[in-house]
Amino acid sequence: MNFKSLLLSVLSVFALTNVIAQANILNAKSPDEIGVKSELRILIDNDEPLEYGYVDDRDILYSRMTWEKVALDERVNFPLYYPVDTNNIGKDRRSLYDVLIKNIKNGNIKAMYDDSYFTAQRTFDDIKDAISKTDTLEIGYDQLNADGYVDEEYIVRREISSYDISAYLIKGLWYFDKRQAELKFRILGLAPAAPDVNFIDSDDEANKAPIPLFWIFFPDARDVLHKAMSFNNKNSAMPISYDHLLNARRFNGYVYREENVQGDRSVKDYISDNALMQLIESDRIKEKIRNFEQDMWSY
Repeated sequence: MNFKSLLLSVLSVFALTNVIAQANILNAKSPDEIGVKSELRILIDNDEPLEYGYVDDRDILYSRMTWEKVALDERVNFPLYYPVDTNNIGKDRRSLYDVLIKNIKNGNIKAMYDDSYFTAQRTFDDIKDAISKTDTLEIGYDQLNADGYVDEEYIVRREISSYDISAYLIKGLWYFDKRQAELKFRILGLAPAAPDVNFIDSDDEANKAPIPLFWIFFPDARDVLHKAMSFNNKNSAMPISYDHLLNARRFNGYVYREENVQGDRSVKDYISDNALMQLIESDRIKEKIRNFEQDMWSY
């Protein structure tokens, strides 16, 4: 009887949460009320990212650092890419790249880095050359030589946008927690990747290879990513945060590098010019990590 009461209570809370989630849309008297949370909704949301539990180094029985590439042309990764056009969509929906750039500009994300080892810290001014360029048309140079100035119409400015982002690079640690007897994954770094801005409009396929624009230390950006919502295909009234999406590994990526004795060399460094074999090697690395947990329970 107690079990039935407990089950009924859990279902009631779940139903209440869904009703409150849709109340802003179904009960709004004017468009201004859509998206405004009630006090009860704010209380239920408990609007803070779920804290990571403390893990002592002595509790890590096994660990392996990996670098993954999340290609945004895969359907399962679309929530990280869209929307790319924000002219005809609400302000509460933004792509992951827009969220990162906006919060870098306003100072909510203070630290960016050159590489995934977080050795050289950068500011927004430092990454401007990586995300934007300014060119002068040939007629502009003629005007400069003749008149000593260039009209604005002859200056072409190009800035990388969400549309240009083709992948995300994720650095994370797989580790086996011996206290909980469980294999877990913790994201440490995140980087948007796009073609070099200087050749981004080139027709040459060699110039379209994505390169990381900057790296951020993921735990430092969790508060920002928790407040930014991604589209939920299963229930649009209950979007999920980017922090939840990434921590829950609701994406598909392939391992392009693992921590190894050869200076953390990439897969392409020892398997070159063979995309199929690189994918097979990526699956082998994943399987090797998963097998460790399976072998723990083999007798």
